[in-house]
Amino acid sequence: MPELVPILIILLLIATTVALVSRRLRIPYVTGLVLAGLPITELLSRRVGLDPYLVLNLFLPILIFEAGINTDVRRLRSTFKPIALLAGPGALLATAIIAVLLKFGLTLDWIPALFLGVILANTDTVSMIAVFKDIPVPARLSTIVEGETLFNDAAALVLFNLIVKVYSTGSLTFLEGVQEFLFVAVGGSLVGLVLGYLSIPIFARLNDPLSSLLLTVAVALGTSQAGQFLGVSGPVAVVVAGLIFGNLGLPQTNSAGDRLTLLSFWEYASFGVNTFIFLLIGIEINPVTLSKILPAVLLAVLAYQVGRILTVYPLLALIRWIDRSIPLRYQHLLFIGNIKGSLSMALALSLPTTLPGREYLITLVYGCVLVSLVGQGLSLPWLVKRLKLAKFSETRQQIEQLQAQLITGKAAQDELDSLLKSGVLPKAVYEEMRAGYQVRVAGAEKALREIYNRRPDTLEATTGDRSKLDAIRRRLLLAEKGALGEAIRKQILSSEIVRSRLQNIDEQLLKLEDD
Repeated sequence: MPELVPILIILLLIATTVALVSRRLRIPYVTGLVLAGLPITELLSRRVGLDPYLVLNLFLPILIFEAGINTDVRRLRSTFKPIALLAGPGALLATAIIAVLLKFGLTLDWIPALFLGVILANTDTVSMIAVFKDIPVPARLSTIVEGETLFNDAAALVLFNLIVKVYSTGSLTFLEGVQEFLFVAVGGSLVGLVLGYLSIPIFARLNDPLSSLLLTVAVALGTSQAGQFLGVSGPVAVVVAGLIFGNLGLPQTNSAGDRLTLLSFWEYASFGVNTFIFLLIGIEINPVTLSKILPAVLLAVLAYQVGRILTVYPLLALIRWIDRSIPLRYQHLLFIGNIKGSLSMALALSLPTTLPGREYLITLVYGCVLVSLVGQGLSLPWLVKRLKLAKFSETRQQIEQLQAQLITGKAAQDELDSLLKSGVLPKAVYEEMRAGYQVRVAGAEKALREIYNRRPDTLEATTGDRSKLDAIRRRLLLAEKGALGEAIRKQILSSEIVRSRLQNIDEQLLKLEDD
């Protein structure tokens, strides 16, 4: 403990320096952290390192819950099919391909090969999301990346624990494996549903933003621990609880300031956790040791890239039969963005201590993480620009500026209504201030109406111009689908009437431009 504080201070200073340098050199922050950690490996590796228990029980729940509360279920629902394919069958297929290639390429036994398959099939997209914050990309692509990350981590942990059970028991039939997988995944979802819903009425009664922060931390960490205690998936439980809380709990807050405080806290928490994780990854990696098994590392990198190729392109090619097709440019980015990170390291350190060749496997994973973060991480910004994913027209920029004006004006008016209702603001002052915001809102609405009412042939002939309006139309159509589903549930409408209308809505959704 006496050494911990100086070490933390050193790490924070290094992270601050990396932030300044990476911004100047325009490289991803997490890649800079890993590179900065390499030179101090010998200095700190014996006193501080990447503890798998800390990652799986503290860091991972924080990252997953933060992603969950910031995920709009309506956006997730519109891209659920490609996300489900990549995080479900895609994860299983990639695991199998990597395991087969490494078993015969490195002459491993099946159990170590399967462990490597699960670890290297997991995609850590923190770097991609960091790039997206600096370089805006289409909303659909960003949602697919975030959604895959959200469910891919949970799927990797479920598969990893399943292989641990196979190793410890010596045998597991296919039917037993499926039953165990469903029990862990469905059980985790139920735990997340229960705890997520139970937290909402408590949250609604808390008027203090600081108390609300404590509740969300308790929900994130407590859900993970409850899942583990009950023998189900903690990460799946945290994902579900985060989605419920973010989409049902947060909207119940009366104050926009309270919501901003809570979301800012989780943004800072996620940033801090990622900072320490990737810096510790660099500290854990020993370049001298890696150089001795470099051919094996390169073969493993090739294996997980082959697994990604045979997963992304074939599965997403099937999407056009059931949903809007995924542009090939998006698929290229999903392939190159197949970056390994903190969870891969934590899973490697969590390998059973009795597993033959455990240290070799850990070093192999370390090498893959380093090559991935440096090679693919540095190429991501260039690739986004090369694929012209960040190219926005002047019309689209104008639309977003007007939308920002409209959103901020409406939010300020809602806050004024709340202040008037609580008695904080006199009515005369309220009316004067609200009138000022109404002028801004009316101006933005008029300008947006003029843009949206233009004939399609008068707009610039770019997908970006049309897709902005199509994104709004898509949200309206999804709202219509939700209302029809609720009408069936309440037995207001018959299924025969609803079915034809749902088919018509689905046809309209498929015709919309990609956003």
